[in-house]
Amino acid sequence: MSLFNDTSLFSQGPPGKINYDPEDASLVLLESFFTKEESDKFYESLLAKTEWKTSQIIIYGKLHDTPRLTAWYGDAGKNYTFSGTTRITTPWTPDLLLIKEKIDKEAGVTFNSVLLNLYRSGKDSVGWHRDNEKEFGNNPIIASVSFGETRPFQLKHKFKKEIEKINIPLTHGSLLIMKGSTQHYWEHQIPKTTKDVRPRINLTFRIIKTTKF
Repeated sequence: MSLFNDTSLFSQGPPGKINYDPEDASLVLLESFFTKEESDKFYESLLAKTEWKTSQIIIYGKLHDTPRLTAWYGDAGKNYTFSGTTRITTPWTPDLLLIKEKIDKEAGVTFNSVLLNLYRSGKDSVGWHRDNEKEFGNNPIIASVSFGETRPFQLKHKFKKEIEKINIPLTHGSLLIMKGSTQHYWEHQIPKTTKDVRPRINLTFRIIKTTKF
């Protein structure tokens, strides 16, 4: 089954806005949510100033470095535990607050944390997963912003293999909002590529509702 944008799964809204409505999911893509000038500025600033770290995940009982660099920012105490590793919140930076303010208005919520990922080349990736940790509560809303190289964001239904997969190119300055039951039923990934691609920075804004300490 090939990955593609099935036109039956989305509707075109205002210029640059696409509403995806597959079974068990709700996604809204806003292309050029940030202008090229804004996107260039944020890309350079985040690349240079973010406290990037190599994270580790547990796979079959063994620790492995993730094939990308990450950082976790947000309100005090909004720590995040994933695959046995707890990320302690780093305070918001001025740039992150500017980005968050605009996204909060669009999404109609107030995000309290953000996970940043730096894909340094086509060798960096993230495998199939759902952002369905208990800290996010039921039906979490997640806003994903991309700066830099365009990489494909691929989704597939976790339980119904007959449903077509979706491929969404996330371009420089784009915003993808995932809400409703998306994280319960759909997995997503950023695959590796052999193409010579430039770095990409992705920010996924979240709402931590519960913490473990």
